[in-house]
Amino acid sequence: MSVMTQAKLQTGVIYGDTVNQEYVYMPASEIGIAEPLCVFEKNGSRQDVSLSEALVLIRRLSLKPARHPRFGASSC
Repeated sequence: MSVMTQAKLQTGVIYGDTVNQEYVYMPASEIGIAEPLCVFEKNGSRQDVSLSEALVLIRRLSLKPARHPRFGASSC
């Protein structure tokens, strides 16, 4: 599961929970970098997290591909 999730993150898919306003995504500027950073958003605040931390958050929070309120639909 995490291999598929990682591959989707690296192609621009946004994972989120619109009810709790929690989102994890990889900014376009990080795609293709050896050690990319992802962004974790919760209630409007943003925090940079490593790719491995992002995968843990997605699994722990049960995030699914989602529509971001500012960026729109993910590219899934």
